[in-house]
Amino acid sequence: MPVRAQAKGAGRVVVRRDSAVGEQVPEESHKTGKPAKKVVDVAEKAAPAEKAVKKAVGKTASATKPAKKASGEKATPAGGPPAGGESRTALVRRARRINRELAEVYPYAHPELDFESPFQLLVATVLSAQTTDLRVNQTTPALFARYPTPEDLAAANPEEVEEILRPCGFFRAKTRSVIGLSKALAEDFGGEVPGRLEDLVKLPGVGRKTAFVVLGNAFGRPGITVDTHFQRLVRRWKWTDETDPDKIEAAVGALFPKADWTDLSHHVIWHGRRICHARKPACGACPVAPLCPAYGEGETDPEKAKKLLKYEKGGFPGQRLKPPQAYLDAGGRPAPPLGAA
Repeated sequence: MPVRAQAKGAGRVVVRRDSAVGEQVPEESHKTGKPAKKVVDVAEKAAPAEKAVKKAVGKTASATKPAKKASGEKATPAGGPPAGGESRTALVRRARRINRELAEVYPYAHPELDFESPFQLLVATVLSAQTTDLRVNQTTPALFARYPTPEDLAAANPEEVEEILRPCGFFRAKTRSVIGLSKALAEDFGGEVPGRLEDLVKLPGVGRKTAFVVLGNAFGRPGITVDTHFQRLVRRWKWTDETDPDKIEAAVGALFPKADWTDLSHHVIWHGRRICHARKPACGACPVAPLCPAYGEGETDPEKAKKLLKYEKGGFPGQRLKPPQAYLDAGGRPAPPLGAA
């Protein structure tokens, strides 16, 4: 079956406990100088505010400058969303603007699992539960070299598979899952990965998140991947207050055209891994700070915030051993193989 292109055209770099995109477990303020009244003025003057937002977001992360806050009030960047209620129309516009800005920051966003076929992506996504994509990418070359097809893996000795998967953690349970799904593929689907959600979720170890990763990136069928990063960011942005992954999927999906869902997932997850961290979000280096209601939860000083950036935004290797050329052209670096210094 055809494999969807994993990255868009070459882009530019504008700038770990990383849970990957498989089934996974769920998961500070610099004083500024414009008075709080200025935030209200900006909210009241809609047209000038939109221009301010576009101008602010267009700058590089290092140039993002927060507005100062009055004593006792939460920092809010100039041009940020209003502190009060937000209409449905305003929410949709803000959400889509955030996605557009992230698309410019991460034009090379792609699934951060190495794969060459739908079967490899399916197995890698199941293995990514409660570990990093990096560790999965360092482990799967040996697995697929020895068991290249579903039939091969279905007939494998579990103890031998366990030894290969040990670096991924939970290796016994993951061994049962990948052997089980391989048997199901061989017996029920002719050794091919099905391209329907209802078929994928019947496979051992495969839930909606894993299924949408496979559908979106191996079959080109739109889906939203609600991993731990996605959940954290959409709540920070007030796109939804839901905590259940299925309800988050539905709520966020309603804000965007279906065709945008897969790339939206990449943009949000990449931003969560590189800038909008769980414990110390780099607010002062965030390109969508003017649109974020949670601005000020993390470091707002631009220079200090830059030190919190990860992967290519911080000048470090990425998670894929074989990343797309667009990522390399944008300054990204491959991850080292397992055991490398």
